[in-house]
Amino acid sequence: MQQFEQLEYNHFYHIYNHSVGGRDLFRTPDNYEYFLGLYDKYISAVAETYAWVLMKNHFHLLVKIRNVEECLNLTGFENLSGLKPLHQHFSNLFNAYTKAYNKYHETRGALFERPFKRKLIDNDNYLRQIVLYIHNNPVHHGFCEHPLEYPWSSYLTCASIKPTKLKREAVMGWFDDQTNFKAVHEQKIEREEIEQWLEM
Repeated sequence: MQQFEQLEYNHFYHIYNHSVGGRDLFRTPDNYEYFLGLYDKYISAVAETYAWVLMKNHFHLLVKIRNVEECLNLTGFENLSGLKPLHQHFSNLFNAYTKAYNKYHETRGALFERPFKRKLIDNDNYLRQIVLYIHNNPVHHGFCEHPLEYPWSSYLTCASIKPTKLKREAVMGWFDDQTNFKAVHEQKIEREEIEQWLEM
């Protein structure tokens, strides 16, 4: 059985998961928007977001867990004893979304596989590769021909100059600048290598 990383403060993780039994996680634009709203509510206090994509039956996130002081300040607790385990924030997000989704669509049962999958990223090369992998996911699955055409990922935010909570400047730094960021997204990535690495 695959063992998943324990989330630790001040570390980068690729967090990803699939639906249970091939269920659709998102049926309507409202579903995507609602998930993103809940994500901001449950995750922003404990993690910075660098890339994301929501697909019909799975998702990918690139996050960095904040340091202890930031988490305490943003959650309003004075010490660690008041903080929930880090993974619980993500579990609460998925549980809240599942409850709302089932009510909205008049369905029942689990939506997300448990436990959710997470992979520690500890080198700059994989940070860049995971960003490319996440943004090209809709292309790989045949939803579009270029990440620019898919509305439910961070690519459009990265290609924009509008204010955002996404850590866009840091991502641009990994690719030197926005021009190179866009150019590299045109190139082929080692998708199979990344997927094998994720399953290790």
